[in-house]
Amino acid sequence: MAEKLIISTGDKEQRYQELLPQIQGLLSGEDDIIANMANMVAALQMTFSWLWVGFYIVRGEQLVLGPFQGPIACTRINKGKGVCGSAWQSGEIQLVPDVEQFPGHIACSSLSKSEIVLPVRNTIGEIIAVLDVDSEMLNQFDEIDAKYLAQIIKLIN
Repeated sequence: MAEKLIISTGDKEQRYQELLPQIQGLLSGEDDIIANMANMVAALQMTFSWLWVGFYIVRGEQLVLGPFQGPIACTRINKGKGVCGSAWQSGEIQLVPDVEQFPGHIACSSLSKSEIVLPVRNTIGEIIAVLDVDSEMLNQFDEIDAKYLAQIIKLIN
């Protein structure tokens, strides 16, 4: 287990490249998914200082709030609703440069301006959660975020 993170001052891609092995070390040897989710969001928040980063966990036909860092959040989201529910329903990454332009966006925080949501799959391919990241800035997220966050969430299983 890692004792502290080394946070780079480099560009976004460099920070992800340096963070990935640190998260691997942080999660190594721990099989509790909630503990791993909690440490993962803490590491991401420490590195990038986003408005909100966290997990929503599939519970029946809803996503239920899981480990997160940031202001209080929506507790439950229905399948197909908002950005998180859309990522769950479609099984695809949702990259939203302006949340006001996303049909059916759920405003858990009026401060959120852009968002990226990635479905988290178990070892047999079922979606078990989504990773949700919100920013106070428009156009905060891009394909670099999608690429590295997809690699990071694979470490949960």
